[in-house]
Amino acid sequence: MPFNFKLYPVLGALALLTACGSKSGDAAQKGDAAKKDGSAPAQAAAPANPNQVSVSPAQEKAAGITFGTFERQNMTTEVQANGSVEVPPQNRVSITAVMGGYVQTVAVLPGEHVQAGATVATLRSPEYLTMQQNYLQSKAKVRFLAEDLERQRILDVEDVGAKRKLQMARADYATEQATLRATAAQLRLLGISVARLDATGQIVQSVPLISPIAGYVKAVNINPGQYVGPQDVLVEVLNRDDLHLELKVFEKDVAQVKVGQKILFKMQNAGRDEELTARVFLVGKAFDDNARTVRVHAHLEPERTDLLPGQFVAARIQTAGARVRTLPEAALIQAGELSYIFRAVGQDSGRTVFRRVKVHAGLPQHGDVAVTVLDPLPDTTRLVRKGAYFLDAELRKGEE
Repeated sequence: MPFNFKLYPVLGALALLTACGSKSGDAAQKGDAAKKDGSAPAQAAAPANPNQVSVSPAQEKAAGITFGTFERQNMTTEVQANGSVEVPPQNRVSITAVMGGYVQTVAVLPGEHVQAGATVATLRSPEYLTMQQNYLQSKAKVRFLAEDLERQRILDVEDVGAKRKLQMARADYATEQATLRATAAQLRLLGISVARLDATGQIVQSVPLISPIAGYVKAVNINPGQYVGPQDVLVEVLNRDDLHLELKVFEKDVAQVKVGQKILFKMQNAGRDEELTARVFLVGKAFDDNARTVRVHAHLEPERTDLLPGQFVAARIQTAGARVRTLPEAALIQAGELSYIFRAVGQDSGRTVFRRVKVHAGLPQHGDVAVTVLDPLPDTTRLVRKGAYFLDAELRKGEE
């Protein structure tokens, strides 16, 4: 019988189908056997408790983990505020020219100390000369009108002069006296001595600018030859004898701030870590519409003269005190509004098991933090007081 090559493809296909069928049958048989045994197909292992982590004794020692319990301390609640060192308005003087003129001399430099009544600059102007001239002329006219009024009185007594002339003399005399007094007041505002002008009659060409308070020169905004007007601030003087804090407290915190409360503050960019104290003496009664803050003023305790007006400060207003649970800062993991602590819950194959617990944390005070546990937890709970960051890292490693 001749060999038929056309049968080979058919035989190959039948062999392939037979092999596949036997594999499918084997798989089905294995599945049926598993069902009969009551076991399920193998799956991935379920994840561990996301809030638990276990470490070996060697890891525990290397991380320096220490145990303890809650402590109860008197902790003050605090309000955070920023502000600056300031002086009262009466201790801050802006010296201006009452009448425009040209700067003749400048007698001070920024940072220099000046006494009350000291001359800081001199001005000159033709108007100053004209005003002194008007004063002397008005003074002479008042003297003449006084003599004329006396003559009219004598004539009126002798019934010789007219009543109208007496009345006009009185009016002229009163009018000129008013002019003389107004001119004298203007000269005093300029800093020109009216008494000296009365005594000598000598007209001065320049007028002094006088510092009304003792203090340090903050700024000098003029130079000789410059023309200045009444609106220009020429020299600024600060008296630092009454330094105080001016803080800005946000609307949500202002109800907690009261007069007499203690303030702890530090100078920003001062190059020192010294914590200074102050005490609230005034709480503002109106909000700043833009920032929604209230200004709070506080006296320094004790008074200091080594601070500079305008220095920025970061302050903590101590508003109340209570005995609360506390833990060291090293025992807490900050996570936004919530924080975490770790408690020891037992042993597993020689490894210590820790569980993460959510808490609300207050502001640190002297290395301790007031904590509020969200779920009930006894005071005697065995807690991690040091090494929480190592446990947190291990827990995150497990999560990854």
